[in-house]
Amino acid sequence: MFKLRRNTHSLVVGTLIGCVASAIASPMVVAQAVQDQPSPSQPQAPQYYYSIHPTMADRTVTLTGHDLTIEQVIEVSRYGAQVRYDASALKQSAAARALRDEAVAENIPVYGVNRGAGDMRQIKKTPQQADTASGFAVEPMLGAGALPEVSHEDLMRADMLIGANTAALGPSNPDAMNLVVALLNDRITPVAYSIGTLGEADFPAASNNISATMTGHGEVYYKGVRMKAAEALAQAGLKPLSASGGIGVGAENAYGDARAALFVADGERALQWADLIYALDKLAMDSSVSPMLAAVQAQRPFPWVNWDAARIMDMLDGSYLFQAQSGRILQDPESMRARYIRQGSAWQAWAALRSDVQRQINSADYNPLVLPGVSPSESKYLSTPYMMQFHVKGGRLNHGQQGYVFSTANWDPYPMANEEEAFTNALANADVAVAQSIERFTDRRPAPFFTDILPKDVLTSEQIRKSPFLSEPFWVFMDLWQQIQTLSQSIVPEGNATDLGVADIEAQTRLKTTRGQEVVDLTMKLLGYDLWNATYWLDVRRAQNAANSFGPVATSVWQAFRQVLPWQEEPASRPEVPYGIVAYRFLESTPATRFYPAGPPMPSYSTVAAGGSTP
Repeated sequence: MFKLRRNTHSLVVGTLIGCVASAIASPMVVAQAVQDQPSPSQPQAPQYYYSIHPTMADRTVTLTGHDLTIEQVIEVSRYGAQVRYDASALKQSAAARALRDEAVAENIPVYGVNRGAGDMRQIKKTPQQADTASGFAVEPMLGAGALPEVSHEDLMRADMLIGANTAALGPSNPDAMNLVVALLNDRITPVAYSIGTLGEADFPAASNNISATMTGHGEVYYKGVRMKAAEALAQAGLKPLSASGGIGVGAENAYGDARAALFVADGERALQWADLIYALDKLAMDSSVSPMLAAVQAQRPFPWVNWDAARIMDMLDGSYLFQAQSGRILQDPESMRARYIRQGSAWQAWAALRSDVQRQINSADYNPLVLPGVSPSESKYLSTPYMMQFHVKGGRLNHGQQGYVFSTANWDPYPMANEEEAFTNALANADVAVAQSIERFTDRRPAPFFTDILPKDVLTSEQIRKSPFLSEPFWVFMDLWQQIQTLSQSIVPEGNATDLGVADIEAQTRLKTTRGQEVVDLTMKLLGYDLWNATYWLDVRRAQNAANSFGPVATSVWQAFRQVLPWQEEPASRPEVPYGIVAYRFLESTPATRFYPAGPPMPSYSTVAAGGSTP
């Protein structure tokens, strides 16, 4: 009997009910279900909490503030890799902090420090107020059942990691920097609301709760178990901080950045599987491969489309599609013939998003921005009378180093926000070809229109009875596609004049990445139906001609899937889960790179941006 394991996050639940988790996780490990035992005094706990499986705890990621990768975000957030600071990161932050303190000493107006924040930006603070200003509340923003909570440990861990990385770029408290790293290493994950942001560095439900955890307030998950923050810190042997020294750590957009980083990682997995299953579909339909020939591609040099065509050809290498065969139709349906164009275009949109997220998680989005060592001589604008108001001459507090402290708009996360929607929509446009490809296998007018045969032409009645096909309503994949359609629309730009008009535009990165992640998950489910359909037809092709070779790549995918959903089995022995979801779970728990680890080198995004010429 076929048995399924869950996706890569361990599922911590009050009651083990429900079926498919909607979140998409990395396929490197398969999670086990774990029972949680929340106390009656914790009614606000989510029904499901997806705890990580720390299989990379023997690895260490070193933070500098400048070179954190999305792959490292995944290693830490999903697989428990350890974290440490490079000495240069602590030194850089110390210089920024000293310059900010010197600016206050020189009576230079510093937003949020010796001046108020938001609509209080013109109000001077007393020296004592400026001394203790942290810019962050420490009371946790929680209330029983008030708002939905973050249900995935990896998201809050990615938030803390990105914040810790960018803490090196600003005037951060070194004790807070070291403690947030300790929280990551000991798997102390703050409880936080999952909503409440407009995408403009405005998500206190996460940042306040991280700060609160560091002072021993609020609740956390300690290695997947929910408890009071003070209790978790004590168990881990960590001392809480005092709020008086300022405990805010890192990027003001860290929550939105974290969602975007996970979106990029999961989107890549979906595209890798889309390419592999497309290759299986080509074999299943006995398709023509001429559209993807290099000679054809050279006539329209779109780098990512050309690259994807080369990938598919490489996956099909050694297959029967390169042999002469009677009955093969001259031209496939457009969804099958041009699908590589849609998927190559989605890869291009993914690359643009990845590039922007990579920059975002290594950038300072502070306000104010502290610039140690910058001199008026570096720019004619820096030396103007207005800018010189913010010039720090340097003194006792920072060893005489000059610099500037400026108010900025660095917290506005464009262009990343635009690329989030662009990738979502590009993926949906690729999905329409997937949905139509599945449907074309059923066309019967006036005879088998695209497949050139019917299963009954080559299978015995006993083989048909024992094969996993059409055992559930075949329109389920259409429902998945319709859901994707409803989500693949840009969010209407909004302007809400909050804070007396000081904050009057929004980026909506939470909504954009939430939609994007939903589309990725639905894409994986749709691809599950595509895989189920393709593998069925591969068995039909093998019955049609036992000499048909599918090539090593497609054969390895087909055979691996047949280990979980056999080609011939008594119906009573088959899984009760719908076959399309069986396939979806296979995709979730199995990386596409297991079958196709490498191929043609990826174009650089800068190549695309330069119109095809390498800078």
